Amino acid sequence: TDKGRELVRRMESRRMLVDIAHASPRAIDDVLAMATRPVVVSHTGVKGTCDNNRNLSDEQLRRVAATGGVIGIGFWDTAVCGEDARSVARAVKYAAGIAGVEHVALGSDFDGSVKVPFDTSGEALITEALIAEGLGDADIALLMGGNVLRLLSESLPE
Repeated sequence: TDKGRELVRRMESRRMLVDIAHASPRAIDDVLAMATRPVVVSHTGVKGTCDNNRNLSDEQLRRVAATGGVIGIGFWDTAVCGEDARSVARAVKYAAGIAGVEHVALGSDFDGSVKVPFDTSGEALITEALIAEGLGDADIALLMGGNVLRLLSESLPE
């Protein structure tokens, strides 16, 4: 809507990051069409490994990356079509292959509203699964938090 576009413009003028995690596909496309700053998807899945209407398409992954943003891959079943670290790692690797490894991160959604297969102590399982997927140490460091730290340090006001 016009009001929504105005809100995005105002957020960007204040150097806020727009998070499109709970937006509809149309709203996602609208934000990406007008974004002048990095866009964040704090927690989501990708259609390439788990095809449902909530997850992002390859084109949306590319467009988030084109803004300089970061896509956080969630840990719950409908995000990754599985309930284990391998499913998360598969989705992370897929997203990195489409958007670039510098635009992907973990997006657990540990807020309690969805069932996830493990808590923060299980993140080592994701690291092991990423190694099994063939990712190297430098890429894993980016995926496990480096990309988010970079985005925040470059994008937020001092």
